[in-house]
Amino acid sequence: MVENSQYLGQVQTVTICALAIFSAVMVLIGVYSVKKTRTVEGFLLGGRKIGAWISAFAYGTTYFSAVIFIGYAGQHGWNIGFASMWIGVGNAVLGCLAAWLVLAKRTRRMTHRLGAKTMPEYFEARFGSTAMKIYAALIIFIFLVPYSSAVYKGLGSLFVTIFPGADIVICMAIVAALTAVYLVFGGYVATAYTDFVQGLIMIAGVIVMAAAIVLNPEVGGLARGAARIRELGAATGNASLVSWFGGNSRGFLAYNIMLTSFGTWGLPQMITKYYAIKDERSIKQATVISSLFALIIGVGAYFVGSLGRIFVPAAENGLPAGGFDMVVPQTLMRALGMDGNLLTTIVLAVIMLLLLSASMSTLSSIVLTSSSAISVDLIPAAYPAFKGKRQMAVMRLLCLLFVALSFLFATANLTFIVNLMSFSWGIVSGCFIGPFIWGLYWRKTTAAGAWAGLLSGLVVVAALTLLHTASSGSFQFAMSMSPQSGVSAMAVSMLIVPAVSLVTKNVPAKEAERAFSIK
Repeated sequence: MVENSQYLGQVQTVTICALAIFSAVMVLIGVYSVKKTRTVEGFLLGGRKIGAWISAFAYGTTYFSAVIFIGYAGQHGWNIGFASMWIGVGNAVLGCLAAWLVLAKRTRRMTHRLGAKTMPEYFEARFGSTAMKIYAALIIFIFLVPYSSAVYKGLGSLFVTIFPGADIVICMAIVAALTAVYLVFGGYVATAYTDFVQGLIMIAGVIVMAAAIVLNPEVGGLARGAARIRELGAATGNASLVSWFGGNSRGFLAYNIMLTSFGTWGLPQMITKYYAIKDERSIKQATVISSLFALIIGVGAYFVGSLGRIFVPAAENGLPAGGFDMVVPQTLMRALGMDGNLLTTIVLAVIMLLLLSASMSTLSSIVLTSSSAISVDLIPAAYPAFKGKRQMAVMRLLCLLFVALSFLFATANLTFIVNLMSFSWGIVSGCFIGPFIWGLYWRKTTAAGAWAGLLSGLVVVAALTLLHTASSGSFQFAMSMSPQSGVSAMAVSMLIVPAVSLVTKNVPAKEAERAFSIK
């Protein structure tokens, strides 16, 4: 048995070596991808020639950032127990399998016909409204750039656990710098290829992480671990821990499943993966691959979080010592022990790479989507001649700028930014889900109907936030209700688009024919 400080030094050395190798691979992929990003379509969509495996992993890694492993898994696993794994199942079945089956083929066909490279361009071409494109671009920029700063948080929690006393800003800077390098060089191609590598690391990491914890003597296997959780639930009077369907938390669980699953149906950084896939045969393969990926990552993350009570003591108020964000990091450090074992050292390094990969893949997709909102959607609306090399240069510069902004937001921890992050998923998806899906499937969807859906997402979330704040006297309560607000916004968007379309003027027949014609 060696001293803990000696073992920690060993963990740090192995982790630094792993980070160095990982960083070199990411940079090389970025440099390799430069030649494939000479045009705007090449930079944003890889020339629409991305294969099944790459597309599936790009979708999955964008879906799951480090926040799921640290924030969501730690909090929901602690509060709900094993039932929190249903969120992962819902993400796989509804957020991946159903989304690909319903949206992928039609999205690829229609965006090809319309020549749309972004979500705002789709709205402009489908409904003949430049103002709609500008509005959609502003929604993306205002709510996705702040949201991107959230991806740093999960990685930072484990980083400071492995490197006690280290400045968390260093970890954030590593994520920002690496993402900026390969994204600016290689655009979507580099993002997609790095997502594939990062996805493989995520799968290996979550399997190793779950196995290491289950085999730990404190857990003693699946059966004994479940019994321990049952005992803890009985001792604390928390029925959620012992109920496979959420107990008293069933409603909260359902809202989180709906928000995190159906929310992907309206998020532009997810939808663009359908734009870029090379053919319909690849869509079938990607549907299966992305769903299996989501099942492994989602269920694995919440499973680890649900075992956190075995390793992390509860404070007097019943909350985990150190807060929810430290549940998974503390679980990992205590489960893997401090005994100097080389295997557990390597496991920790792999898990560190898992969280780094999850953070970078999500960040790169959000930044690419946000930069295109400005360089492809907003600036050309004011200056139609803004094209070619100038547009490419500005797009690369904006990617760099938005990575820097997300880094600054994360380090500054500004209150209004944190608040925007809490509602951004629901607002963005609530604005886009109705107009996007109805526009894909129904010829008679009108511009007025689409506008109603686009506006309703923002209005519903804002109204419910004000209502919850006024009724409780606490904005914190309104923030805790953000899943319900987001789900409500999406539901209203889906209902209001056809309702308004039925009583308003149709889109010109020529534009509708262009969108739905078969070539």
